[in-house]
Amino acid sequence: MTAPLTLHHRVDGPADGPLLVLGPSLGTTMDVWRPQLPALTASWRVLRYDLPGHGGSPAAPAGFTIATLARAVLGLLPDEPFAVGGVSLGGAVATAVAGTLTEPGRVSGLVLCCTAARFGEPGPWRDRAAAVRAGGVASLAPVLGPRWFTPGYDGGWILDMLAEVDAESYAACCEALAGCDLTGRLSAVTAPTLVVAGADDPATPLDQALVLLRGIPDARLTVIPNAAHLANVQRANAVTRSITDHLNPLLPAHPDRERPGPGRSGGGRQESWAAGMRTRREVLGDAHVDRATAATTGFTHDYQHLITRYAWDEIWNRPGLDRRTRSCVTLTALVAGGHLDELALHVRAALRNGLTSDEIGEVLLQAAIYCGVPAANAAFAVAQRVLAEG
Repeated sequence: MTAPLTLHHRVDGPADGPLLVLGPSLGTTMDVWRPQLPALTASWRVLRYDLPGHGGSPAAPAGFTIATLARAVLGLLPDEPFAVGGVSLGGAVATAVAGTLTEPGRVSGLVLCCTAARFGEPGPWRDRAAAVRAGGVASLAPVLGPRWFTPGYDGGWILDMLAEVDAESYAACCEALAGCDLTGRLSAVTAPTLVVAGADDPATPLDQALVLLRGIPDARLTVIPNAAHLANVQRANAVTRSITDHLNPLLPAHPDRERPGPGRSGGGRQESWAAGMRTRREVLGDAHVDRATAATTGFTHDYQHLITRYAWDEIWNRPGLDRRTRSCVTLTALVAGGHLDELALHVRAALRNGLTSDEIGEVLLQAAIYCGVPAANAAFAVAQRVLAEG
């Protein structure tokens, strides 16, 4: 009987938020999820853990399995429902937690990022374990770099984690992967499941993602272009958007944040939030929305949900006007109100929605007549600066 594992972990996010558990890949620490943390902690109480001998977790001898790791993760959790996810090895642990080690209904959602039910033949994993015991974990960096990232991407901050990993613990994790085969248990997963695959992932290629997709009832797949094995690091915005679009509609009703309005259910509000967030990102861009999300506090949370649902779903997604026309209306309204900071944001949005610089100029000329020349003077100055930025 293998001794219980001790896993270092950390919790971030609102104390009253629903619980989300995230596991890392082999050779990395909990910080592999750092790019997603600002968006996820806006609503979720996020528990991240380190694998044995990684990060802050103590070293562990060989002999543990994926099931052992899953039980250790469950030992960290309070007795409440939770969503769970992981990348690579962490994804296998999440699958075991969701499909084999919890009572039905306790897992509210599942995110499987660049992972598999079975990680190939056991021989190469055992060979890697032997190589690490002989030469240390850092010796793998030249091999793992091209597997984790596509050419030209600087993932040095992730690769640097290898130097701090205990060799025996890493080898033991390799042996756990050698013995991993969850294929026959996938049908037991009942939680809504998102499978994220890197289009150029040599470690867990697309055919392994398809095994998960076909084996887990009603799972859905997102393929991230120009990404290898650590897609959540290399293509952080795309993966974050996919995860939040999947998880946030699963958020439970909150007595303060989710009061249903007339004719609307709590679930409908979450669906509206997800649709609004997609539109908000498409119109304003990931960088702006990520900054706004990261700056969200308990005080501003309800307001951010309000504008995402009502402005970006119920208005911007109405079929009566296309986005080009809505940009024209928005620019005019902002000129009239003298909201110059918002105007700069929506000049960029208008370009994204297909307006040319000449068409933006025509809108501002129209505004000069109906909103006043002083307002138009300021608006032209803002627009010219934004257009010059390219």
